[in-house]
Parts: sequence; C-alpha cells; structure tokens
Amino acid sequence: MSDLPYLAATEIQSVGTPTLWGVTIAGVLALLVLDFLVTRRPHEVSIREALGWSAFYIALPLAFGAWVWSRYGSRQGVEYLTGYLVEKSLSVDNLFVFMLLLAAFAVPTALAQRVLLYGIVGALVLRAVFIALGAAALQTLDFAFLLFAIILILTAVKLLRDALSGHEQEVDINKMRSVKLLRRFMPVTDDYHGTRMTVRLAGRRTLTPFALVVVAILATDVVFAVDSVPAVYGITEDPYLVFATNAFALLGLRALYFVLHAALSRLVHLSYGLAVILAFIGVKLGLHWAHGIWSGVPEIPTLASLGVIIGVLVIVTLTSLRATRGKVTGEKQVVAERR
Repeated sequence: MSDLPYLAATEIQSVGTPTLWGVTIAGVLALLVLDFLVTRRPHEVSIREALGWSAFYIALPLAFGAWVWSRYGSRQGVEYLTGYLVEKSLSVDNLFVFMLLLAAFAVPTALAQRVLLYGIVGALVLRAVFIALGAAALQTLDFAFLLFAIILILTAVKLLRDALSGHEQEVDINKMRSVKLLRRFMPVTDDYHGTRMTVRLAGRRTLTPFALVVVAILATDVVFAVDSVPAVYGITEDPYLVFATNAFALLGLRALYFVLHAALSRLVHLSYGLAVILAFIGVKLGLHWAHGIWSGVPEIPTLASLGVIIGVLVIVTLTSLRATRGKVTGEKQVVAERR
C-alpha cells in the first residue's frame, strides 16, 4: 500500500510566528490608515506624488525581502521575492480592470484614489480569507495542489484566448450583476457627491455612483483573489509569506495606478506574459503534487521559477513597447500639429 503524499502528511513549515504575524498585520493596518489620511481630502494626484509613494511601496517590500533572506536564509528569501514578483505582475493586470471601471463610471479624477483604496482594502480582506482556506486545504486535502494547478492553467487559457481574440476589454455597467442588484433595492443619483456613498434626496436614502463603483471594484477583487492566491502558493507553501507578498503587492496599487495610467495602454502583450506565467506555475504545482506520489517526478526549483518569470516579463515588456512605438509617435505628431 503506497504512502499518502508527503505534502498532506506533514505540517506546513512557516516562518510566521505569532509575534511576526501581529507586527505584520499591525504594519499593514497602519499603512492603510496612512493612505486613508492621504486621501481624506479628494485631489488630483500629481505625477510627483505618485512617483514618491510608488518608490516607497517598492523599497519597503524589497527591504522586507532582504530581512527575510538574512533572517531565515536564501530559500525563504527567494520564495518571498519570487512570490512578490508574481503578485506585483498580476496586480498590474488588475489595474487594467480598475482603469476600465473608473472610466465606465466616469469617476472624477479627484475621487479615483479613494475608490482604489477601498478596492485595496477589500482585496486584502478577501485574500486573507483565501490564504487561510488555501493553507487548510494544503494540510487536509491530498489533491489541493492539483486543484490549484488546474485553476491556474484554466485561467491561463482564458487569458490567452481573450488576448488572441483581439477584442479590447469593455465594461458595461448596466450588465454588472452587483450594480443590477443594488439598483433593485435603492435608487441611484446621477451625480457624484464627493466620497459619500449615500445621500438623502426628497426624504429618501439614495445611493451615489461612488457606491456603485466601489461595489463593482470589490466584486472584481473576488475574481483576482481566485487567481492570485493559488499562483503564489505555487511558489511557497508558507501562509505567512503568501500573505506578505499579497499585502505588499496590493498596498502600492493606489500610487502605481497613477504612475502607470498612461503606460498601461502600451503593455499590449502583458496578457500573453501572464498567461505563460500562470500556466508555468500551474505545471510547477502539478509536478509538485505528482512528486508527492512518486519521488521520480522532477520538481521545478523556485530559483528557476524566478528566472522564468523575470524573463517572460522582460520579453513581453520589450515586445509591447516595440509594438506600440509607432502609435506613440503618431499621437505625438497629432498633438504637435494641433498646437
């Protein structure tokens, strides 16, 4: 009689002590409070402000990764950095959807960062739940890694199919289930009222478009969590490192949105790259599951995964910039002629 896969028979080893978990969660909450204070007064975000916050939210996780490396060793350090890179790459793809939603709801520029912040908070909560469920599944279900592998490969196929279709993503807010559900229970005003989600008109409590876009953003967070959590579990089985990579990748989204807003339209091949990365991690998870059944099945080292992910991202970035170079030149020429 064959033994059960080792990944179900042993406890997942984690670097996250109760103290480290407490300090990390307190730090994340403190950063969220800081972001709420920054966005308390609605204003248009300047490129200088966005670059400053982006630099901070890139330096912070890198410094944390250096600490993990020095404290726990190169294995955990590489797992953390690889997981962070995967989550950051997926978060850039998430920004495409956020950008479409903000445009579809005609969100005023001054209110955009508060909408993004609500989306980040929702994403953090949802991913914390998915991370806990994922950790429990890995400890109790023999086929959890195989299930995660299937989810990632199916997601990769969908991304690739959408990219090959050549159709630009569009958002029809009238067809969104979350919006239709809200409108069944409460009326909606035509105009924004700052960051208020409800106002009283003619003696009746009424939703504002701000509430609708926040709910729409939160609804998309569920889809993103389904993709991103299995992806990072394909890099590390440590729930603490999974949470840390997700938290650091999400915290910088608000500032990154304003930095990349113009550049996002040029990353036309990003979906292809993410499809390759998700499929690769799916195969890695499948091999890891099979290795637990039969040790003769080879596994993909995390360091090799890091090399593949970096290579794919570099290639799709360069090909995207090359593919859109003529478009940018043409746009600049049109602007010059109008002047």
